[in-house]
Amino acid sequence: MPLNPRWQYPTALLDTTMDQLRTLLAVHEAGTALGAARLLGREQSSVQKQLDTMNRNFGALCGEPLVLKRGRSQNVLFTPTGESLAELARGTLNDWLEQVHGCRRRLGSRLNVGSTRYTLGFLLNAVELVTEDFERRGVELKVEHVRTRDLLDRLGSKELDLVCGSVLTTGDGDSRLDGFEVMEWRRSGLSLVTNLSEDELPGPGLSVRDLPGLPLAVSADGLIPGFLRGWFGARYRQELHIAAEIDTVQYGLELLSSGVLRGCVLVTQGIGEAVADGRLQSGAGLRTLQLADDLGPDLAVLVGVFVRGGERAAWDAAHPLNVLWDALAGENARWRSVMKNPGEAGEGSSGGESGS
Repeated sequence: MPLNPRWQYPTALLDTTMDQLRTLLAVHEAGTALGAARLLGREQSSVQKQLDTMNRNFGALCGEPLVLKRGRSQNVLFTPTGESLAELARGTLNDWLEQVHGCRRRLGSRLNVGSTRYTLGFLLNAVELVTEDFERRGVELKVEHVRTRDLLDRLGSKELDLVCGSVLTTGDGDSRLDGFEVMEWRRSGLSLVTNLSEDELPGPGLSVRDLPGLPLAVSADGLIPGFLRGWFGARYRQELHIAAEIDTVQYGLELLSSGVLRGCVLVTQGIGEAVADGRLQSGAGLRTLQLADDLGPDLAVLVGVFVRGGERAAWDAAHPLNVLWDALAGENARWRSVMKNPGEAGEGSSGGESGS
C-alpha cells in the first residue's frame, strides 16, 4: 500500500536533528562556527560539519543556502532563508521544551524552584521537610538562584514553577502581580545602613528627602533602583550622590564594614533589622536607620512565595508543587512565631527579604 501523501516528507528534512537546530541557533548567535563551538563546549570541526550538512540539505530544499561564508575572521552571513529557518528552529526547540516541562509538571516528576539570596534559608528549610517524600516518589527537585529583577519573568515564562523572593510593588492593586498567586510573608519599606558616626548622621531615622545629601552605594538594578526611580524619577542618579556602584547588597555592606567607603547603603527593612541585630556578619559594626517615605508614591517590598495563578488549583494536594507550598506556609508560620520571640531567631535569618 503506498504511503499516504501527508506522511511523505523530504529525506533531508527528516534527517535534520534537534541537535543540528541547536547548532544553527548557536552559529546565529555567535556569528561563527568557532564561536558556536565555544558556546556549546564542542569541537569547531563538529559544529562546522553540522552547519555544512544543513547548508547543503536546505540549500537543495529551499533553493538558497542558510549561511554564506565571508572573509577570514568575519562572521558568516545568514541569508533570508537562513534567518527564517533559524527563527523557526528557535520556536521548535522552545515549543518542545515547554511541552516536555508541561508533561513533567502534570506528572509531578520534576519541580524547578528559585530563590533570591536572602530567602534561600526559608526555601531550604522547607525543602528539607519534603526531601524524603520527593525521593521516595522519584520527584526531581532543582533549586537555583534568581535575581529580583528576573523573578516574575522567569516564573511567567515557565522556567521556574515556584520562587521565593521579593518584588517591588505599588500597592494591593499592582497589575504586575496579575496572573500570579502569592503567599505574602512581609510587606515593608527600606532602611539605611551606614558606617557614618552619629555626629555625621544622627539617628534613629531620616526621610527620603534627606537622601540627596548622603554618599550612597547603589546597585544598577533590582529593588533599590526601583524605589529611587519612583522617588526621584528616571534621572535619580543626577539627583543623588552616588559614591559607589555595587552589584549586590552584600558587596555594599562589605564596602562599609571595611571602611573603604564612608557612606550608606539602602536595604530592605528585613536586612536592616538583621544588621542591627548582628545577624549578618557582613554588617558587623554598622548602624541601621529607619527611612521614612515622605515623597511617595506608595512603594513597598513584597516578600513571599510566588507561583503562576491557577496552577496549584489544577493539581491535587499530593502534587509536589502543593506539597512544597504547604511546607513553605509552615515555615512562614514558624518564622512569624519566632519574630514574636526574637531571642529564638536562628543565625542568618534576615526577615525573609532580599535586596539582590
